[in-house]
Amino acid sequence: MAGGVVGRRALLRGAIGTAALGGVAGIADLARAAGEDRTNRSGALRVGYLPITDAAPLLVAHGAGLYRPGVVSGRQPVMFRSWSSLAEAFISRQVDVVHLLMPMAVQLKYALGGDARILGWNHTNGSALTVAPDVTELEQLAGTQVAVPFWWSIHNIVLQDMLRARGMRPVVRSAPSKAAGEVGLIVMAPSDMVPALANGAISAYTVADPFNAAAELKGVGRIQCFLGDVWRDHACCALLVHQEVIDRDPGAVQSLTDSVVSAQQRIEADRDAAAVMLHDGEYLPQPTAAIDKSLTYPPQDYRIVHPQWQPQKIGYRPFPFPSFTAALVESMHSTVVDGDRDFLDRIDPARAHSELIDDRFVRASIDRAGGPAAFGLPASLTRTEEVVYT
Repeated sequence: MAGGVVGRRALLRGAIGTAALGGVAGIADLARAAGEDRTNRSGALRVGYLPITDAAPLLVAHGAGLYRPGVVSGRQPVMFRSWSSLAEAFISRQVDVVHLLMPMAVQLKYALGGDARILGWNHTNGSALTVAPDVTELEQLAGTQVAVPFWWSIHNIVLQDMLRARGMRPVVRSAPSKAAGEVGLIVMAPSDMVPALANGAISAYTVADPFNAAAELKGVGRIQCFLGDVWRDHACCALLVHQEVIDRDPGAVQSLTDSVVSAQQRIEADRDAAAVMLHDGEYLPQPTAAIDKSLTYPPQDYRIVHPQWQPQKIGYRPFPFPSFTAALVESMHSTVVDGDRDFLDRIDPARAHSELIDDRFVRASIDRAGGPAAFGLPASLTRTEEVVYT
């Protein structure tokens, strides 16, 4: 085990050099994660999560008793407050199963050379751009600071392309010029975004729910647009495990995937009940009203460009489409971040899906749950990406 720890330390130091790795964590955090042996030895997989609706399948699977005893720990899933801390816990093997931002998973795979593997999507859509009450047009964000949850996130990628489509330029580590149409971007933990918007520290943020719903309920912000109205049924978070877990016990991985897919069906069948479970089970600290609203947004309350896409509706569809992975990797090349980007040069978009994702387990789970039609998925399990920046 000591050799593995030393290897991880050397790998991390080599990857990050003298700068933080694109927001995964600071040097000290990653060095500590690599140097500490916190591997779970309980014999059952431990689940880690961020308190957002994206995590609902992992949490409902626990609350509804869908995990098979002995496969996944019966203990409460471990809550983390930022993507950095969740990534650190996964890297150091404190937890074995997490939902992680898809671009962040790409970074872990190619920048750190880790053995992270995506089993399937945790959800689709479920994110929005929330602005201060006096902001009515995107152009008003010029000269202000906007928060994103992580540099390598679908939120940052989509937001930047939206800004460019309006003739604005995203900048980091510099004061944004209103005259030049610049928008300053900063990384902020989701739990800090609502108070930051309320006190005027930022003019907007883009993040997963229920933080968008919470801002509306508190009267400190409003949803300008749902990201699903820009990139149809995009994936935000994916289900991650280590390749070592797959190699060691593929039966456990299949059982885990079956449980998560069953939870996704359960949420779709009764979203109100899922909201109550997520709150009363103390999985999410937000009020039930915010959780319920984020799962059941009434479309008539919002300006939606593509109503047929149902962009306001978070979807719990498990299959990871190869077309999305390729398009995501391509989009990452034009994304401005405060950190390392060199790893992008080592990625072949055409091969990224097979290198990062192992969909054998989710295909079997979908078949056992009634087939693609049971999730509103095409029988071919293929699609063409629809992205419209307006």
